Amino acid sequence: MVVLRMIGGVLLLAGLAALGWDLWQWSEMGSQMAAAGGLHLSAAGELWYRLHPGSLNLTQAVVQRYLMPELWDPVLLTVLLWPAALVLAVPGLALLALGSLRRS
Repeated sequence: MVVLRMIGGVLLLAGLAALGWDLWQWSEMGSQMAAAGGLHLSAAGELWYRLHPGSLNLTQAVVQRYLMPELWDPVLLTVLLWPAALVLAVPGLALLALGSLRRS
């Protein structure tokens, strides 16, 4: 249960960091982004590519060649297009909740 809480905490912090990054970018480019339509939340795939593009490409190759091509597109590709803050924080909150359950 401790491991679930630790992983959940790390994911939640990563989600908050991604949201903080997006908010910081928005504040830095305030007038330019306001003209372009407001706050832009980074997609999970965009963030992953910025952090380590090689692992993203490797994951795509492994999933498409050795697991199931249908798993990459549309399932994982759809998730990679969602906001990174949500993709990280929601599973983090779920793991924190699961780790907090007590056995009777």
